[in-house]
Amino acid sequence: MPMFGDLLAAARDGAGDFQAWLKIANPELAIAVQGAACAEALTPTSYVRTAISDFSRFASEEDWATLTSTLMRTEDPGMACLVAMVDWRLNVRACNQHSHQHHPQEGAAE
Repeated sequence: MPMFGDLLAAARDGAGDFQAWLKIANPELAIAVQGAACAEALTPTSYVRTAISDFSRFASEEDWATLTSTLMRTEDPGMACLVAMVDWRLNVRACNQHSHQHHPQEGAAE
């Protein structure tokens, strides 16, 4: 059984093929990724890579537990990992301290 780090590496390496696969496997999610990527001035591949990075850094223990549970029930853990992380990124509420879109003005109260 592969180690979790190996699964994350496979997910990162597969990010370029992810959008093409997703258009077939889950068209609604593919549209959401395309829209979110455009909104952030990213390519879909860059958005997926950002989702992986953000999940790795900011996901809660509950999010990780859900991901781990999902990985145990799938035949393709790398792709399941990608889908879960992208779905998390699409649905997570922005945190002002970690959002790249957060630019407080000097003297403004948060």
